[in-house]
Amino acid sequence: MLKTIQKRFALSRKGAKDFIKGTLFTTLLNMALMLSAVFMFLFLDDYLHRVFDKSATITNGLWYYILLGIVFMLLMFAIAIFQYRSTFTTVYEESANRRISLAEKLRKLPLAFFGEKNLSDLTSTIMEDSTDLEHTFSHAVPQLFASVISIFLIAIGLFFYNWQLSLALFWVVPVAAAIIVLSKRIQLKEFLSGYRIKRKVSEQIQEGLETIQEIKSYNQEATYLHELNKTIDDYEKQLIRGELFVGGFVNTSQSFLKLGLVSVIIVGANLISSGSIDIFTYLIFLIVASRIYAPVSEVFNNLAALFYLDVRINRMNEMEALPIQQGNTEFNPENFDIVFDNVGFSYQEGKQVIQNVSFTAKQGEITALVGPSGGGKSTSAKLAARFWDIDKGRILLGGYDIREIEPETLLKNYAVVFQDVVLFNASIMDNIRIGKRDASDEEVMRAAKLAQCDEFVRKMPEGYKTIIGENGETLSGGERQRISIARALLKDAPIVLLDEATAALDVENETKIQTAISELVRNKTVLIIAHRMRTVAKADKIVVLEEGALAEEGTHDELLSQNGPYAKMWRLQQESLGWTI
Repeated sequence: MLKTIQKRFALSRKGAKDFIKGTLFTTLLNMALMLSAVFMFLFLDDYLHRVFDKSATITNGLWYYILLGIVFMLLMFAIAIFQYRSTFTTVYEESANRRISLAEKLRKLPLAFFGEKNLSDLTSTIMEDSTDLEHTFSHAVPQLFASVISIFLIAIGLFFYNWQLSLALFWVVPVAAAIIVLSKRIQLKEFLSGYRIKRKVSEQIQEGLETIQEIKSYNQEATYLHELNKTIDDYEKQLIRGELFVGGFVNTSQSFLKLGLVSVIIVGANLISSGSIDIFTYLIFLIVASRIYAPVSEVFNNLAALFYLDVRINRMNEMEALPIQQGNTEFNPENFDIVFDNVGFSYQEGKQVIQNVSFTAKQGEITALVGPSGGGKSTSAKLAARFWDIDKGRILLGGYDIREIEPETLLKNYAVVFQDVVLFNASIMDNIRIGKRDASDEEVMRAAKLAQCDEFVRKMPEGYKTIIGENGETLSGGERQRISIARALLKDAPIVLLDEATAALDVENETKIQTAISELVRNKTVLIIAHRMRTVAKADKIVVLEEGALAEEGTHDELLSQNGPYAKMWRLQQESLGWTI
């Protein structure tokens, strides 16, 4: 039962248990709220008989009913407190755990997943979808099940009391419920359509924020705003249409409920006239009819909310079902040689990016990956760190297949400097310390000096404590790249991946960084990617990749003598040094 609830509502095991508890307490609260009808039943039973039968005596006095009313109110209050704690409080805790669980799931997914998904899409799933689930589970879903249980129990009791009036009271419920259930497909279609358009609005806003520089540079503000306004208008129309559909079905079903009271009045009047029931029974059913349809209406409203929630729940279950990267947490290689053995890889089925690539990057040597853009250099470096899992062949690290090693365990052995530097809205000290969380301030500053960061950091208002903005917006491209290199220096891992690590640096700073990198790579396995041939000329091995395949490999001199693709690239770059404007 717990597993069924977990899957149906995308809950944790504890969340499923809390959901059952919340439903039970909500049921108790619904039953407790009927105590007012019970109170009226007892009071009228005692006093009304005296009105029609002067010889009858009042069993209990006025003070009895005052005390009974106080006891009923205290009981309802106590149950309401437990109900609140078992629904609202536990739901908020489950919502927090859901967000953490999603973040943990994302952390273990291969990077291929993030290449297929829009950032705003993932953000909305973690924040907006979780908020919708939180609100609906605190205000609707437990109440839905509790109301159904409460109505069922009350109906059984009333049918035993008088089946004719009970039938008149409840015949409208299955008819009204059928209207909601039969309209489920239409409601889901409208909800899904609105959900997709809303996502499109979020994506366009996100795209505008990320490309604002390009939009302004090419005078595209009017075009962008026109497209955004059009999407927002479509979303508004979809919302109105969805509300009309859902509201129409819910209100139609609730209109049928109104016929129930009419049925009770008519049937009750006929039964009284025939002498089948007394006036007391008739009044009791009229009181119940004035109360019973409120929880039934709530059921229909909450059922529509549950249909709305299904879109979100399906999203959560889809993410939970995604395969994660796993492996052994124990990893003790004898060396740190990286071996590509007939490796094949594709981002999308049918579009091969790496084809039958084999080479070895030995520990203590610098292995350079070169070739034209789109040849597979950066992809190969990322595959070496298991940012993706390969489709064919093997990648070995110290003799171990990296697919058998847990990614976080594996990455402890890597220091990575990629072309696209990512910085956080924190101090320079904290951004560098990401390379080694327990590093002292002195260690951080030493790495910064080696990476040629110290000079520009000292000029900042608060030095190493200066907050650099989102993704280092207050820094130049070269400064951001040097901070990235400082991280790698601080981590001091046995394997170093450098993807265009000096691309954003001027010649003077590149020369200084090369000195720092020389210290970084000593006795380590190094994979370096560069378009500047002079950067890789002194590498121990140069691997040339073209269109995802191995074209040739060897030292600088060996490749020049072969007069192949590398020699051609070398000559072109040498010629470009003499170009002038």
